[in-house]
Amino acid sequence: MAIVSSFRNAQIDEHTLVFGEIGLSGEIRSVSNAEQRVTEAIKLGFTRVILPKSSLDVLSVKTDIELIGVSTLEDALKLI
Repeated sequence: MAIVSSFRNAQIDEHTLVFGEIGLSGEIRSVSNAEQRVTEAIKLGFTRVILPKSSLDVLSVKTDIELIGVSTLEDALKLI
């Protein structure tokens, strides 16, 4: 996301956290410790998290922040 942000000459919202692994065909794969990452994001004051759609199923965190699951890099880029 940082590379795209630089290329577009546009900032990513400072309250948005993005995590996941990008596959060779642009799919967004889940990563370990998704729940811990979201919990830390809450503690750090983030209001929106863009994460792998597959990670939404394993989250049991109750939160007021916006959690957005994405399947592809294209989906994620549309959100920033």
